[in-house]
Amino acid sequence: MLRLDRITFDPHVMGGRACLRGMRITVSLIVNLVANGMTVAEIAAATGTDQQAAKSRLRYAIAKLREALSDA
Repeated sequence: MLRLDRITFDPHVMGGRACLRGMRITVSLIVNLVANGMTVAEIAAATGTDQQAAKSRLRYAIAKLREALSDA
């Protein structure tokens, strides 16, 4: 089962974009870093989070992409 409990939305933080709970690190930033060749371990180190947090953001992005594709 997909757990997205680490992802939050707050209109007062980063314009309401999906972020890691308690941080100003957006899901879109993580996707961009992966697209530019960074590993999950490198992303975790660069953002000061653990690998599980980085994976959680990627799972959220994948779920949103699947949702968008199924609606198309």
